[in-house]
Amino acid sequence: MDFSNGKWLNQPKFFENNHQFVKITTEPNTDFWQRSYYGFRNDNAPAVLVENRSNFSFTVQASFEYQVKFDQCGLIIYINSDNWFKASIEFETENFSRLGSVVTNYGYSDWATTDIPTTTTIWYRLNRRGPDFLIETSLDGINFKQMRIFHLHYLGETSVEMGKLDPPAPPEETISFGLYACSPLKSSFEATFTNFKLDDCLWMAHNAA
Repeated sequence: MDFSNGKWLNQPKFFENNHQFVKITTEPNTDFWQRSYYGFRNDNAPAVLVENRSNFSFTVQASFEYQVKFDQCGLIIYINSDNWFKASIEFETENFSRLGSVVTNYGYSDWATTDIPTTTTIWYRLNRRGPDFLIETSLDGINFKQMRIFHLHYLGETSVEMGKLDPPAPPEETISFGLYACSPLKSSFEATFTNFKLDDCLWMAHNAA
């Protein structure tokens, strides 16, 4: 897996990007969020993206030294400003932070979190099956735990009859996914991403029979 040829969304002033690692230095007042609760719309955080149209599992290690509340870095799927996903640890205090994810469909974001002891590194594994995704996390890069299953409505739109358990499989559709980092408040820190790995999908298909 190589992000050196990835495309930047909101390219940062300071970064390093090669086949072994990506480093992003955040700028103040940058974030991804759409409407819900807070009312504001932010779409100005830096992200480096690659494209893939198949089912896959992507693993990466994120390391960071957060400075201020809400500093964050992690994985992102970006379709457009109204449809995207991100997963990260958001800094709260020296004692605890929030491991969370945001799913944004049709211009409205949610935010699902769990409190964890503050740390400076974590592993993520993103698994895709069509328009459905599984995000997992690990502290050692070996033992992964489920964080969330979610759906991006913009992908493979189709009408499904109520009560039908086996809707038509959506066509393969190219998505852009990758790495992001941001500081919603007045802060700046360096995020480092390493140990990239792209596999065939490790998330086994569900047999509803």
